Amino acid sequence: MGEVQDPPPPPPPPRQPKLTLLPLIALIFYEVSGGPFGIEDSVSSGGGPLLPLLGFPSSPPSGASRSPNHGRALHFLPDNGGYVLWVSSAFSPFWGFQEGLWKWFSGVMDNALYPVLFLDYLKRSAPIFNRTVVRLPSLLSLTVALTYLNYRGLHVVGFSAVALAAFSLLPFGVIALLAIPRLKPKRWLGFDRRRVNWRGYFNSMFWNLNYWDKASTLAGEVEDPSRTFPKAIVGAVVVVVVSYVVPLLAGTGAVDGSSEEWSDGYFAQVGRVIGGEWVGWWVQAAAAMSNLGLFEAEMSGDAFQLLGMSDIGMLPSVFASRSKYGTPTISILCSATGVVFLSWMSFQEIIEFLNFLYAVGMLLEFAAFIRLRIKKPDLHRPYKVPFNTLGVTLICVPPAFLLILVMCLASARTFLVSGIVILIGFFLYPIIQLAKDRKWVRFSTPPMPSENSLVLPVAYPHQADVAEDASVSLLSEFLDDKKEPLDKEITLEGGVKLE
Repeated sequence: MGEVQDPPPPPPPPRQPKLTLLPLIALIFYEVSGGPFGIEDSVSSGGGPLLPLLGFPSSPPSGASRSPNHGRALHFLPDNGGYVLWVSSAFSPFWGFQEGLWKWFSGVMDNALYPVLFLDYLKRSAPIFNRTVVRLPSLLSLTVALTYLNYRGLHVVGFSAVALAAFSLLPFGVIALLAIPRLKPKRWLGFDRRRVNWRGYFNSMFWNLNYWDKASTLAGEVEDPSRTFPKAIVGAVVVVVVSYVVPLLAGTGAVDGSSEEWSDGYFAQVGRVIGGEWVGWWVQAAAAMSNLGLFEAEMSGDAFQLLGMSDIGMLPSVFASRSKYGTPTISILCSATGVVFLSWMSFQEIIEFLNFLYAVGMLLEFAAFIRLRIKKPDLHRPYKVPFNTLGVTLICVPPAFLLILVMCLASARTFLVSGIVILIGFFLYPIIQLAKDRKWVRFSTPPMPSENSLVLPVAYPHQADVAEDASVSLLSEFLDDKKEPLDKEITLEGGVKLE
C-alpha cells in the first residue's frame, strides 16, 4: 500500500481591506469628538463663552501630543493591543491587563451614551420616544443594528464614518457663513465667575477631548501604520479643533441669549435663529447621525482591544476569533452586551464614571511612556517625540495634572464604582492565570522571538511587513516570563520567520 498523504492545508482566509488615511482620520475624529454636539454644556457650566473658547483650542494639541507618544508604541508594537502592549512592556503583564480592563470599561460606558443621545435628539421632534414602552425597544434595536454594522468589517465602519462626519459637520459650515453679518465679537468675552460650575465644566471639556489613544487598538488593521498614524493624528486634530471652535464662535457671537440656555441640543436652536427652521432641523438630524458614528468608532476600538489582549494570551482565545469579515465576533458581542446593561444610567453619571477610569488609565500610560524612555533609551523608534527623558516628563506634567483634577472633582459614588472596577481587575488577573495554567479554557500562545529573528503566527501575517528590531526587543521582554523560547527553525504551518 502506498503512503497515506496528509490532506492539503486549508486555504488562508481572504485578506480583509486595511484602513487607509481618510477612514482612519474619521475614526479618530469619532473616537475623540464626533462634532460640537455635547459641548453646549461647557458654555453654561463655564459661566459664558470665554472659558470654552479658550479651552477647546488649547486642549486638543496637548491631547494629541499624548497620542503620538502612544502612537510611537503602536509603531514598534504593531498589534491591536495598543496601550496594553505598551504598559505590559514597560511594567508587567499584570499592569497591562489592568490598563486594558480600565480602558475597556471606560469605552463601554462611553458607548452606552450614544444610543441614548440619538433618541434624545429624535424625541424633540417625536415625543413618543419619551415613553418607556417605545424607548427601551428602540434602544435595543438601535444597538443591535449598529453592532451588526460593526460586525460587517472595519473598512465598512471607516468609510461610514467618513460619510457621517461630512453630513454632521456640513450644517455648521452653513451656520458659520450665515452668522458672519450677525457677529458681535464682544459676546465672546462673556464670563460670569459666579455661575461657573467647575466640576461640570472640566468633565464636559475632558469628555469632549479624551480618547486620543483609543485608535492605537486598531494598529494591526491599518495600512502602513508607522506612516499613516502620524498623518491621521494631525488631520484629526485639525478637524476636532475646527468642529468645536467654529460653531462656538458662530453661536455665541451671533445669538443674543443667556449662557444658562446652553445645554445639550442647543445648537439646533442656534441653527433656527441664524438660518431658519430648516437649518435647525438639519442640525438635529446631523446630531442624531453623529451619535451613530461615535458608537461605531468606540465599539471598533473596544472590540479590537479585546482581540489584541487575546492575541497575546491575556484573555481566552475565543476573544480573538474572527468572522469572515475579519471582525472579532465574540469581542463585539461582549462590548455590545456591556452597552445594553449600562444604558439605564444617567448621562452625567456615565460621564463621571468613564472619565475617572480613563484618567486612571492615562496616568498609567504616562508612567509607561517615561519608564520606556529610561528602560530603553536607545530603542529604535520610527516615530519619536524629539525630547530627552526630562523633556518628555515635563510634557506629561500638565495633562497629568488635569487628569488628577478631574478625578478629585468626582463624586463619592464615582469613587465607589471605579474602585470596584479596579478591585475586579486585581482579582480577575490571577483567576485568568489559573485558568491558563490548568488549561480550563484555550489561550493563544504567541511564539517567542529568537535573538535575530521575529517569529509570528500565521494568524498575523499582516504584521510581517511592519515588524522591526524594536518590536523584537520589546515583545521579547513582554513574553520572557510567559514561556521558553521556541526553536529557531519553524515550519510554515506553525509560523512565519522574519530575518
